[in-house]
Amino acid sequence: MIPNHSFSSDEYPVNCQDRPDKPEEACGVFGIYAPGEDVTKLTYFGLYALQHRGQESAGIATFQGKEVNLYKGMGLVSHVFNESILSQMPGDMAVGHTRYSTTGSSKVVNAQPAVVETRLGKLALAHNGNLVNTTTLREELLKRDCNLLTTTDSEMIAFAIAEQVNEGQDWLEGAIRAFHQCQGAFSLVIGTPAGLMGARDPNGIRPLVIGILEGSPQRYVLASETCGLDIIGAEYLRDVEPGELVWITDDGLASFHWSKEPQRKLCIFEMIYFARPDSVVHDETLYSYRMRLGRQLAADSPIDADIVIGVPDSGIPAAIGFSQASGITYAEGLIKNRYVGRTFIQPTQAMRESGIKMKLNPLKDVLAGKRVIIIDDSIVRGTTSRKIVKALRDAGATEVHMRISSPPVTHPCFYGIDTDTQDQLIAATKSVEEIGQLIGVDTLAYLSIEGMLKSTGEDTNNFCSACFNGDYPIAIPETVKRSKLILEKAVPA
Repeated sequence: MIPNHSFSSDEYPVNCQDRPDKPEEACGVFGIYAPGEDVTKLTYFGLYALQHRGQESAGIATFQGKEVNLYKGMGLVSHVFNESILSQMPGDMAVGHTRYSTTGSSKVVNAQPAVVETRLGKLALAHNGNLVNTTTLREELLKRDCNLLTTTDSEMIAFAIAEQVNEGQDWLEGAIRAFHQCQGAFSLVIGTPAGLMGARDPNGIRPLVIGILEGSPQRYVLASETCGLDIIGAEYLRDVEPGELVWITDDGLASFHWSKEPQRKLCIFEMIYFARPDSVVHDETLYSYRMRLGRQLAADSPIDADIVIGVPDSGIPAAIGFSQASGITYAEGLIKNRYVGRTFIQPTQAMRESGIKMKLNPLKDVLAGKRVIIIDDSIVRGTTSRKIVKALRDAGATEVHMRISSPPVTHPCFYGIDTDTQDQLIAATKSVEEIGQLIGVDTLAYLSIEGMLKSTGEDTNNFCSACFNGDYPIAIPETVKRSKLILEKAVPA
């Protein structure tokens, strides 16, 4: 096994003032079963396509028989891996992960995949989501003398499976029994010496798709989104269903519905913002859905103006839809520096006060003298929105009207999105009018929950919208609720 990679300090330096004013996704998962293929390099590119789901750490585990090669480190996929490292990780099967932490701190020890020893060999687990019963599960595992090395719920799931296997269960039964111990959101890719697993919680809150490589029906790929399939030339087959476990071996793909009462509740924010616009959900790209959000927004909250612009990149599809429905010209008013990522060099205070020009720069000749409608997908704290509005006015915009293609975010997430405590969510403490005054716009309007769900074209009961309405589909322990829902004494489970 090649040694794990890390920076000189295992803490990844992040300045809280530089965090994006958006909810941040937990992670992306990827798995491939393809004997005869370069699974390590295919996994690298799969993770590269899923980089938007987590920029904190990355890791790959490959299987060659019972031998497992593991390499992981802090930073972007392209920073953690190189040709030399990948060449030392042979195998017929691989599991990969990109991480943004929600449970567990920002340290290399918490990077995934989590690898655990069992009587049948090692397992490697990559997890997207968040368990709500981590305290109870951790106590149970510690009572059984499990040697937990990290603070992540992902490692707890891995150890829960290992415990079942060590007590005599095979890989499938061990995993299924462990899943019944887990409460919350989990989309999992699990490598074992016998085969590759993909599984989702009974609500399917986080996505997981199945693809197939050309040339052999036994060469399967698992990924958080279809963009992770596209990059390596895999064909989308179908989603892993809520409460389903797929088992991929030399015999092909087998399916087991381990939960008797699945209830589909895909996170609606996956469709609004998190997933890439070229990923396919419900037989269409999310670009199409986001354009419909913009059309609905124009119908619900019309305003007279000269141009419509979007906040790059996530606000652009809705801005195009708004323009089409309203008849107001679409223009690019903000240019994004797509090469700006996390940096170890902290800007000076004067640079911070200058606003957002490191990432977004206004086009003065486009904006000067114009009444501008600016479209964004969400407002969480309001800090970035305020800077954007100031930049537009400094560039000469005579009016700035903001339209948001989702409802106000009033509740924190407990299922794998890193949101602030409720008192930090601007819409939880202020009215729409107050938010508009705070960020400095002439008018502000949000899309309604009804309009957001109707635009999916699907059964509106099939989505989790808890961050907008507080209706949490999975029961949350009171102690966990109180850690984030500090403005409410009681919230429905």
